[in-house]
Amino acid sequence: MSILKTLSTYRFSRYYKICFLVWDVVLLNTSIALSFLFRYEYFHIVDIKEVKAVSLLTNIFWITLLLYKDSYRIIRTERIEAILYRTIRMLLIHVAIIAVFILVLKYDEVSRLRMVYFYTTFFVLLVSFRIFFMQILKHVRAQGYNFRKVVIVGANATGERMNRILSKDLTYGYRVMGYFDDEIDSDTVLEIPILGGFGDIENYLSSEKIDEMYVALHIEKIEEINRLTALCERHMVRIKYIPDFQQYTKSNRVQITFYGNGNVPVLMLRKEPLEIPLYRIIKEFFDFCFCLFVILFIFPWLFPILIVLIKVNSPGPIFFVQKRSGRDNQSFNCYKFRTMYVNDAANEVQARQNDARITRVGAFLRRTSMDELPQFLNVLVGNMSVVGPRPHMLSHTEQYSELINNFLVRHYAKPGITGWAQVNGFRGETKELADMENRVEHDIWYIENWSFLLDIKIIWLTVVNVFQGEKNAF
Repeated sequence: MSILKTLSTYRFSRYYKICFLVWDVVLLNTSIALSFLFRYEYFHIVDIKEVKAVSLLTNIFWITLLLYKDSYRIIRTERIEAILYRTIRMLLIHVAIIAVFILVLKYDEVSRLRMVYFYTTFFVLLVSFRIFFMQILKHVRAQGYNFRKVVIVGANATGERMNRILSKDLTYGYRVMGYFDDEIDSDTVLEIPILGGFGDIENYLSSEKIDEMYVALHIEKIEEINRLTALCERHMVRIKYIPDFQQYTKSNRVQITFYGNGNVPVLMLRKEPLEIPLYRIIKEFFDFCFCLFVILFIFPWLFPILIVLIKVNSPGPIFFVQKRSGRDNQSFNCYKFRTMYVNDAANEVQARQNDARITRVGAFLRRTSMDELPQFLNVLVGNMSVVGPRPHMLSHTEQYSELINNFLVRHYAKPGITGWAQVNGFRGETKELADMENRVEHDIWYIENWSFLLDIKIIWLTVVNVFQGEKNAF
């Protein structure tokens, strides 16, 4: 442990970015070398000009991606899953860029199988190293080394939330010493001691080695905040401010965007990844490709079978077309296979368990979700997505928007054939208001946390649920 103690006195964080960069380049080129061995069992193919060009491009683009938007940042309180997700996302972008270059430049001499070997090897080495590095850091910090001493100014609910975050896990490497405040919030249970008032802070900083100060004061105490800023600058203590966003909104998940060349911070109630043009293009491109695959390879043989079954089972049209609420609350014609006998209440009354209106074939289609297949036509024309909040009848949108304040937030995104709420069991009839509130909560969570991998996960869970069966699929 003496070695750990000695090493902990050095500020390696100043150099870890360059170390990471160098090590990643080593791993990348090791993976290139191993991919040749796996594919050819020798390196003769390396002499080909096209192969050398692709190898050079893989290095250049990986370095560029890592330097872009500070991809090497490591926040102490960040979970290892988040770090791995960020790494995998960068790797997928890298795969896409290199694939485009190989196709556009028509590098036929570059073995596609060898590239698969390369990315598989690189992925394994990269993720293994990230996990190993984080585990080493966790071990060192758990032993009491490489930690930062912290004080919080503001003995209130905001300060206590920050204390719990920093103290949640020893491996984060924080040691919260206590609070400073002249007015202690009696309604908040504080888990660490009060070190003194505002007037005691300077003496404390002079006698103790403090690395960071977190300020959890209301903006009305701006003079005290300015004094603390000057004080920390004088004692080489990094100061961090916890904005009191709750004076604007009760939400704890807000997003700050900087306008005017980054000079004006603007607070938004929630983040919306799909408002970023690149992410929206990725989602729409995936929707088009996935939809085209289903229409070309599933529709031709499955549709005729289902059409015959529907017509033989009951009189009426094959498709059920209903006005539903879409993105920005604009209505559109939503297509489904007809699963009920023709009735006048179809546009007003939800399907219930053991509903007499549902045909025998309709019950099967609903149980397997195959009644939704025609909605791939909606995806193709652009008024739906493969994954998103499920579209509701216009009457339900009008009804629930009066009962649930944030109901219409789910219409910020295109409606989907399947969604996060559905794979979590919130589908079918909404017998109570709480059922719809849970659905809306999951839909809004999806809008705030969208990612391409999340869409893939939802599609996979949907397929699993189709085969396993769901109690609310009726």
